[in-house]
Amino acid sequence: MERICDLVLGRRRLVRTLVVLLLLAGCGAIALLLPNVDERNAYPGLPGYEANQQILKTYGNGGYERPFVPVVTLPEGRRADSPEMREALGRAFGRAAERVEARVVSYADTGDRAFLGKDGRTTFGLVFGGPVEQGGLPGSALGETPALGPLITDALRAELPPGSKVRVTGLDTLATGADRGGLNVPLKLLVTIGAAIAVLLYALRSALALVPLLTALVAVPVSFLGLLVVSPFVPVHETTVAMLPLLGVGIAIDYALILVIRWREEEAGGHHGDDAVRRAMATSGHAVVFSAGAVAIGLVTMVLLPIPLLRSLGVGGMLVTAASALVSLTLLPLLLSSSGRRLRRRRETGRADRPALGREASAGLFWTAVARNVVRFRWPTAAASGAVLLALSAAALGLNLSVPTTDRLAGSGEGRAGLTALTDSGVPSGVLTSFDVYVPAGTDPARVARTLRATDGVYAVAAPDGGQWRRNGSAVLTVLPRHEGGSAAGEDTVTRVVDRVPDGTLVGGNVTQQMDYVKVTYTAFPWMLATLSLVTFVMLARAFRSLLLPLKAILLNLLSLGAVLGAMVVLWQWGWGTETVLGIRPDGSIGTFVPVTVFAFLYGLSTDYEVFILSRIREEYDRTGSTRTAVVDGVGRTGRLVTCAALILFCSFASMAAGGELDVSIFATGVALGVLIDATLVRGLLLPATVAMMGEWNWWLPSWAARLLRVEPSPPARRRHRAARPREDALHR
Repeated sequence: MERICDLVLGRRRLVRTLVVLLLLAGCGAIALLLPNVDERNAYPGLPGYEANQQILKTYGNGGYERPFVPVVTLPEGRRADSPEMREALGRAFGRAAERVEARVVSYADTGDRAFLGKDGRTTFGLVFGGPVEQGGLPGSALGETPALGPLITDALRAELPPGSKVRVTGLDTLATGADRGGLNVPLKLLVTIGAAIAVLLYALRSALALVPLLTALVAVPVSFLGLLVVSPFVPVHETTVAMLPLLGVGIAIDYALILVIRWREEEAGGHHGDDAVRRAMATSGHAVVFSAGAVAIGLVTMVLLPIPLLRSLGVGGMLVTAASALVSLTLLPLLLSSSGRRLRRRRETGRADRPALGREASAGLFWTAVARNVVRFRWPTAAASGAVLLALSAAALGLNLSVPTTDRLAGSGEGRAGLTALTDSGVPSGVLTSFDVYVPAGTDPARVARTLRATDGVYAVAAPDGGQWRRNGSAVLTVLPRHEGGSAAGEDTVTRVVDRVPDGTLVGGNVTQQMDYVKVTYTAFPWMLATLSLVTFVMLARAFRSLLLPLKAILLNLLSLGAVLGAMVVLWQWGWGTETVLGIRPDGSIGTFVPVTVFAFLYGLSTDYEVFILSRIREEYDRTGSTRTAVVDGVGRTGRLVTCAALILFCSFASMAAGGELDVSIFATGVALGVLIDATLVRGLLLPATVAMMGEWNWWLPSWAARLLRVEPSPPARRRHRAARPREDALHR
């Protein structure tokens, strides 16, 4: 790190020129990337996705899209199964199909009494509209389809007898109001920058508050340059482009804040000019490098998954982290060196900013007091904070990654009235999650339909022989399940259907694709987690020269992440205060992409804070030889820094959570809560308490492990002291 600092300070003009060129190239990269981002969610290799793509390619509708379900209640004295009304229903649904360019099935064209209610007056149909652009994120994503309900209603009423009631229901109709629209990145970025300025002014109380923000404004375009370079190999999703600035501002400011505060500490301690810069880089610069590596390792989880969107997010996160570290380690030393020269001139004229620098001369009073009390009451502190985290982690065991069910969606409106009329007439609500089956040429669709009708959990199978259901020798069937796809029974029905169809027949549908996504993503996840933990352990063991500290860091990370997932269950499944605080109605489900993405982001960020704090504790321990003193001084020195850094990231993701897409809000809430929980309960209380509890064993690194890690051994202090006594006695003799 010292060499990098000397190179930067010795080649000031060259470094400035390179930074300006990278900034300009980054701005140009943004202009080149935006028109070419990928707006689709592609899951190549997933059976459900491939089935849906085949259905969409052949028939132009259905597949992943959930059906609209118009429910018709005829006037008293009219029966849907009478020849006259069946003909009228045929005209009505035919007109609806033309109006919204959809594939429609009902009692009129099947004669299947499963489409009739037990009262004889109620009937329903399934309307598969054209494809909706599948941008956005995988998960529930309800309420994003076009508002076709009024068009369908008007078309049906025009052909039905007076007094008929038409109410369109469906998962998307019931979810109306759950999704409030787009991410509005410019507005949220302004909110993030405003919050960052406020926090930085509080932390630094000088013009230096603008320095971390400047590094962020350089780092974000540079990360887009990297994204442009990798775009031929990794498709860049629009969600990555939207999230990159929000994440980049938070991380870049974090790294810059670490170096700025350490530089001020060195200045306050009597090291001036470039010497203060070099000392700050030698200590906090190393922490930045390790922290960037930790974040990158966490995001590797997403890169390794066979999901293009997650790969795009992972690569984008790694690039913005690398760019933030690069700018902090190159541009920032120049800015601090320039600030040091101004300080020297002010010091020579007696106008140095003593009050501001005085804050860095000693550990913060508040966090020193907190650390002292934590060390004193370490066992009760660890028990209390651990209990809270374990309670939240227990709630995470109820995490629901399935498609939302109707009992958790909107409670009023035409959609709810239609569902009530449907179920009151004896039709199961599972028909709202009806799904398509693609029968290839050469396979008898009638035989497949008979097999599926006999499958447990299947309410009916629609197999019309019209042009919209038979093309190029293939056929599409629609399975109407008894139980909703988001329930365990509904998913079991989908599994049985997949098992019973003949070879070459493809089972599509929203639920099928979601189930495949969860299986592929979360089956491999434990192995990736084990690999990630091993790599993190080795990296931290080298950084801290300890075997137990890295192990404890990984365990605390996992506990913190479990608590975050539990908090998400409380907010988004139980719905405690969510609509009041965020103005978004939860639907009782967590988007399938959310847990793994939250994990990838938070694992790195959690390790980030761990490195900041433990690096300083290790530094103080090497200086004093006392674990208790090291904990108090280390937390006292880093507590304000971690709090400010976490607050900036919290504001960044909290702004993303407010009023955006439902799945984005869930993800952003998870990261924001994770940052808050980690910076307070975990790093502020549990971390120093456990370090104090472990005492000298925190620093245990035997010779055999040190040789493997290629660092110096670090036995506990009491062992070092015992080893030192014979040498001291020999010297005295």
